[in-house]
Amino acid sequence: MKQEVNIRKMRVADIDAVMYVEKESFATAWSEEIFKQELVENPYGHYFVIECNGEIVGYVGIWIVFDDAQITNIAILPSQRGRKLGEQLFRHVFKYALIYGVRRLSLEVRKSNIVAQKLYRKFGLVAGGIRKQYYTDNQEDAIVMWVNINE
Repeated sequence: MKQEVNIRKMRVADIDAVMYVEKESFATAWSEEIFKQELVENPYGHYFVIECNGEIVGYVGIWIVFDDAQITNIAILPSQRGRKLGEQLFRHVFKYALIYGVRRLSLEVRKSNIVAQKLYRKFGLVAGGIRKQYYTDNQEDAIVMWVNINE
C-alpha cells in the first residue's frame, strides 16, 4: 500500500499530534506552551510537519535570523523511522533555508545518534565542535554540525 506523504507548515491545531511525536522521540520533551510560543510569537521560527495519509508522523523546526539558520529540532515517530521520512523532511527545510537566503545552517545532534549524523552529512554538514553535557536527561555531549550554503 502506497502512503501519501505531505510536508506543510505547522499550525497551532497540530500541537497535540506534534506533542505525541515529541514525547515518543525525546526523553526531555518540549512543552505545548513552547511549541505554541514558537508558532505564534517567534518571528524567526519556522516549523513544518510531515504527514503520512493525513496523519502527522514527524516535524522539524528552524530559526532563521538574517542569513544564519539553526535547526531547533527534528523528529519522526519511532514506528515510522527507517522509511526516509526524516530525509524528506530535512531536505524540505534545507531547501526552505536556501530560498530564504540562508548562508550557514547549523544544529546539535547527540554524539550517540549516528543515524542522524549520517543523514546530516548527506547534506554537507560537518562536525564543528562539541557542547559538553548538552543533553540534560543524561548529560550526553552534543556534536555541533554546520554547513555553508548558497555560495
